[in-house]
Amino acid sequence: MSTGSAERSWCVVVPHHATGARLARHRLADELADVVPPTLLADLVAVLAELVGNAVRHADPLPGGVVRVAWRLRATAGGPTVQLRVTDGGGASGPLMRIAAPDAADGRGLHIIAGLASRWGVERDGLGQSVWAEFDPAGATRSDLVVAG
Repeated sequence: MSTGSAERSWCVVVPHHATGARLARHRLADELADVVPPTLLADLVAVLAELVGNAVRHADPLPGGVVRVAWRLRATAGGPTVQLRVTDGGGASGPLMRIAAPDAADGRGLHIIAGLASRWGVERDGLGQSVWAEFDPAGATRSDLVVAG
């Protein structure tokens, strides 16, 4: 793990398709493997997979049939702080945490995000919505939901 610059950020566009989640996960892992601890990287990859997967399943694509994936890394005295952000065309309703039956095949994605991230939320504008998750070593993991827009 290297220290590098104080802040780094990336933005990629992936297909609004299951392959988009795979591409986003691999790109994130490649970019941050030498920058963040392995346990944090595993959490980031898991949350990004859920965010992109939810965008593909529950939201419309952005123009061009894509989803925008961005992440920002800031070095702090307590360790790296990372924000993941997935922007899509929005859906009929915003993200909602569901109660999944024990044998249900889906319905746990936002619970996974809330359990791994320090906080997460949704922002809406005229073009669609962004769902974001932050990982802050100084903050306790909480299931805060922030909705703006």
